[in-house]
Amino acid sequence: MSEAVGIIPARLASVRFPRKMLASETGMPLVQHVWARATQAKSLARVVIATDAAEIAEACATFGAQVVMTSPDHPNGTSRLAEAAEQLGLRDDDIAVNVQGDEPEMEPGVIDAAVKALRAAANDVPASTVASPFVPGEDVKSPDIVKVVRGVDGRALYFSRAPIPADRDGDARARLGDAAQPLKHIGIYCYRRAFLKKYLALEPTPLEQSERLEQLRVLENGYSMMVAIHRSMSCGIDTPQQYEAFVARWKARQGGTAIGKV
Repeated sequence: MSEAVGIIPARLASVRFPRKMLASETGMPLVQHVWARATQAKSLARVVIATDAAEIAEACATFGAQVVMTSPDHPNGTSRLAEAAEQLGLRDDDIAVNVQGDEPEMEPGVIDAAVKALRAAANDVPASTVASPFVPGEDVKSPDIVKVVRGVDGRALYFSRAPIPADRDGDARARLGDAAQPLKHIGIYCYRRAFLKKYLALEPTPLEQSERLEQLRVLENGYSMMVAIHRSMSCGIDTPQQYEAFVARWKARQGGTAIGKV
């Protein structure tokens, strides 16, 4: 069977929260929280951190993570993932799993669901991701929460910051149940190694640039992406305020299970 390798793209530059990968109010840097969660995924043979910053590499060495140094010129995480996969010598049928570096509460089961979906997909499907039902308190209309709709075969039809699908008559849940309800996109991606080589040759696409969602480049070029359904409470960290909220949740969990402590 092909090997699935988790790769965490990590860079120091961030417009809204500079140096967030090294924020350490919990006693460990943010990137360590992400790495610790990912190492608990049963589907991953190993977890590697891909960075362009010596400072991040030095921090990772303190907790024993494998690191690959990548170019500082990558336009997005997928591009950095592709270089890391090349350096790691992944085979064409291996699976590179892009674990977002700002998701310290990503459930290991989400990673496993994404890998399982790609392993079960037809050979012409080069990628997979995960969606979750919305939970109480989340605003479906918020452009900061990406939505996804998928076909009956589980393949993504579209990703958007807009509230899709629309409920024109206001009775979709009563008539159709959960099948037509909005799904929150969880930012994890699995790619067949061979496809990453093709991805690098693809130019940014109109809808990708309009929505500011790089996964649309895959769909706009005619490729398919499987979408697994797995409930997730994970929240990405883009701002200092979101980080402070994470720190508060982390401190509140200290009396819980081991997974709650990372």
